[in-house]
Amino acid sequence: MDLNNVLNTALCFPKGKTVKNRLLMAPMTTCSGFYDGSVPQDLVEYYGKRAQGLGAVIVECCFIEPLGPAFPGALGIDSDKKIPGLARIASAIKQQDALAILQIYHGGRMVEPELIGGKTPVAPSAVAAAREGATTPRELSCQEIDVLITKFGDAVNRAIKAGFDGVEIHGANTYLIQQFFSPHSNRREDHWGGDREKRSRFPLAVLDIAHQMADRAEANDFIIGYRFSPEEMEKPGITFQDSLYLLEKLAQRGLDYVHFSVGHWSRSSIIDLTDHTPLITRYRQAISPSSSLAKVPVIGVGGIVNRSDVDQALAAGYDLLAVGKACIVYPDWCQRLHSGQTLTLEMESTQREALSIPEPLWYFSLVDAMIRDVQNVGKKFKAGVYHEKVEAEALKLIIDVQLDTDRITDIRLQPDSSLDVDFTQTFEQLRTRMLVANSPYVDAIAGATTQSEALKKAVSRALSTSTKHWAEDCGVDPASLEHYDVIVIGSGGAGLAAAINAHDLGAKVVVVERMPTIGGNTLKASVGMNAAQTFYQQKKGIEDTKACFYEETLKGGKFKNNPDLLQQFVERAPDAINWLAQQDIVLSDITITGGMSIDRTHRPADRSAVGGFLISGLVKNLTQRHIEVLLDTKADNIEFHQGKVSGVRVIDEYGESRVLQTKAVIVATGGFSANTKMVEHYRPELTGFVTTNHKGATGSGITLLQNLGAATVDMAEIQIHPTVEQKSAYLISESIRGGGAILVSQAGVRFCNEMETRDKVSAQIIGLAEKSAWIVFDEQVRSQNKAADEYIAKGFVVQGESIDDLATQIGMDPSVLTQTLDTFNQAVRQQQDLQFGRTTALRHPLDKGPFYAIKIAPGVHHTMGGIAISTQAQVLDTHNHPLQGIWAAGEVVGGIHGANRIGGNAVADIIIFGLLAGEQAANWVKTV
Repeated sequence: MDLNNVLNTALCFPKGKTVKNRLLMAPMTTCSGFYDGSVPQDLVEYYGKRAQGLGAVIVECCFIEPLGPAFPGALGIDSDKKIPGLARIASAIKQQDALAILQIYHGGRMVEPELIGGKTPVAPSAVAAAREGATTPRELSCQEIDVLITKFGDAVNRAIKAGFDGVEIHGANTYLIQQFFSPHSNRREDHWGGDREKRSRFPLAVLDIAHQMADRAEANDFIIGYRFSPEEMEKPGITFQDSLYLLEKLAQRGLDYVHFSVGHWSRSSIIDLTDHTPLITRYRQAISPSSSLAKVPVIGVGGIVNRSDVDQALAAGYDLLAVGKACIVYPDWCQRLHSGQTLTLEMESTQREALSIPEPLWYFSLVDAMIRDVQNVGKKFKAGVYHEKVEAEALKLIIDVQLDTDRITDIRLQPDSSLDVDFTQTFEQLRTRMLVANSPYVDAIAGATTQSEALKKAVSRALSTSTKHWAEDCGVDPASLEHYDVIVIGSGGAGLAAAINAHDLGAKVVVVERMPTIGGNTLKASVGMNAAQTFYQQKKGIEDTKACFYEETLKGGKFKNNPDLLQQFVERAPDAINWLAQQDIVLSDITITGGMSIDRTHRPADRSAVGGFLISGLVKNLTQRHIEVLLDTKADNIEFHQGKVSGVRVIDEYGESRVLQTKAVIVATGGFSANTKMVEHYRPELTGFVTTNHKGATGSGITLLQNLGAATVDMAEIQIHPTVEQKSAYLISESIRGGGAILVSQAGVRFCNEMETRDKVSAQIIGLAEKSAWIVFDEQVRSQNKAADEYIAKGFVVQGESIDDLATQIGMDPSVLTQTLDTFNQAVRQQQDLQFGRTTALRHPLDKGPFYAIKIAPGVHHTMGGIAISTQAQVLDTHNHPLQGIWAAGEVVGGIHGANRIGGNAVADIIIFGLLAGEQAANWVKTV
């Protein structure tokens, strides 16, 4: 069928309604509804403008009851109050001579509790989705299921009243209807669960009631379609044969169309990677001409942009095509197609209002990735497909990276029968993140970090190769591409903050990282970021002063802190918190750490570990700015002649050396806790201690700067952290003790003030006969600290339903541990700890089971000593003179923390001095 026929050939649905051509707008989440799911006017304009020329518009999914929204800004059809707003959308579409179809759904277990007032989401069974941090839902009762079916019927009735020509029942995207059919999410043994036939009953019941509502309203030609996800990656999960079974059952009850939910119309199986047959081909081959399903039109979706896409998708066997992103970028897409234009999915950042795109949709990740301003484009690529090896542990495979001149257009796995489903799921998730970000610098997939980093590294190599080819074709000297204003060495929190700030002040920046991953030791940070007199403290009614913060940090550092650096640190801390918030890295929850008297440790609102949250947010900002990162690249030497920086000599993973030209260098390589010889040199008594640091914390930046004559301070000041799980060397966050936990010896008794500074608590543990201790806490502490769930998942935690049960499991006398807790709980009630003088984190009695314990002992955690710097983060030589053009920030620096670092001060340090170094370096470049 040629394009003219596509645009002019009508199709009659089984119930009689006619669509004027074969092109539809796909249902796409806009996140643009009001807080209660009602319709704003800009959304009416958005749909009305895009309906022109199309046969129909399928409006984004609307939740059918208040527990149903699966994302912020979702539209609702859960009450009659929603009818007028939805009617405006239907009317705007129909004014363009297009059919208006409304998708209806319930999110089920995919609903986040915060979207429904903190309530627990519902599902067929109490089985959490197979994704990181998924909430375990509440199983629906049979009575509730009957009510939900009625609510789907009410939604259909409201859609009819709003003037829609039909509804699309959303049985895809792992939402509730799919959950009932899935063997992964439906483990019921009653009428609604069991074998494939029983799991079909809920979607069939929803279809039946939709027909009943249409019949009752005498809407004889009212369209009823069904969207489905052909397969699930979960084990057990829905197979393609399962989907065909369900669709045939639905077709026998009466369907106007079925709608594939896939990322691209030509997608093949995500389960059997050896079978490259498009699913639409398998679908057509599997359907008997005499079956009910053979009479039902099929909608394809995904990757429909240009005329060639339309031709190929229709030739593959689809009857209708749903167009997604192309309709966002081009409201007049049909007309452009008809005129023969070749289109690319790109928009100028100034075009939002002209394109009638609601603001929440504009900032949605998939749309944001299509916004490309010439001045913001990063490196140039030679378009083509680049093959790269991915090697990680037992994983060895080839990927194809397809590039356009300025972006990644696709990442594909070459066929490999040895790959398992779990890895395929990891690949698909990471592929999506990289395509959306147009960058390999994205968050790794939880539980598959090593594989994720290997994939990201391979994509990064493809980009570098392509850029070199582009330079060769254009006659550009590749060395000229590697001239930067500022080179940042190290990609932890300090380095990333410095790079972003320097970029925003006009500098061309590159980050050099010798490890294969971004994040450094910051990824291991857990508790939070200290700051006094912040907006978030004021909002919570916490009275604090910078003077108090200064004095407590000075005391904690045993009065060895550099007073000028400490003053700079304290003064700039609130602004650093605000800067992070401006980058959408919000640390709004507040707790306390040892050595502090006031809650001033800022952490994420969900109380998760600060490190991963911080790096994730900084990397997103790095990617948005197209700041280049060179991974697996060692900074071997800073070229420094006649008092000036001229470049940095680097060595890549293949051993090749080259010089990156620059005027300014920021060193943010971290401390030396993972350098056993260096630690033992300065502190022989720490021989044999485990370290909480990542293996890259070897002090390489200190050596690099010492070679230029830089001075060092406080090198023997090495902090051991009191609470480290010894088998894994994993740090147990101070937030657990700050949340109310206690430390007990193997005898079952407390032995110290748990909220003293780290050096003192560590000394008390080392002084025990067993040289280890147990952190003991209850369900209240666990529920308020997300890190505790991580420790449980890693197998560090012993759990007991009662105190006696816990004591027995960890080899203590139950009566002694009970007495210890009773005494502590009485101290909490009286807010007076007579035993050890603890005055902070006496939050609540430890009396709510279950009870938990983690065995810990001290480990090397932080090196307070390092390079000497000025209050402007300039590196100082042994004569206290600045090395022109060189700055340092983070744990590579000494002097700020004195003889002992307070928990929460390291994260503050890296952001405060990272920002300062970035600012100073960018300003310096403008003057030389």
